[in-house]
Amino acid sequence: MASGASATTNAVRETMDVLLEISRLLNTGLDMESLSICVRLCEQGINPEALSSVIKELRKASDSLKASENCTN
Repeated sequence: MASGASATTNAVRETMDVLLEISRLLNTGLDMESLSICVRLCEQGINPEALSSVIKELRKASDSLKASENCTN
């Protein structure tokens, strides 16, 4: 039974490694943790396109905040 769990763990790790490589090739800017969270959200039924839109909006907001901080300094 332990070897089955180990095989599953290895399969999940390999899948995440492949997804991370695809993510890097597409220049998504997602690290392993962020990508893992996105995968889990999609597995829970979150619409991937909606998730993508939210990530883009959060990045824009973050960039705007950084730019405004740089202007005040």
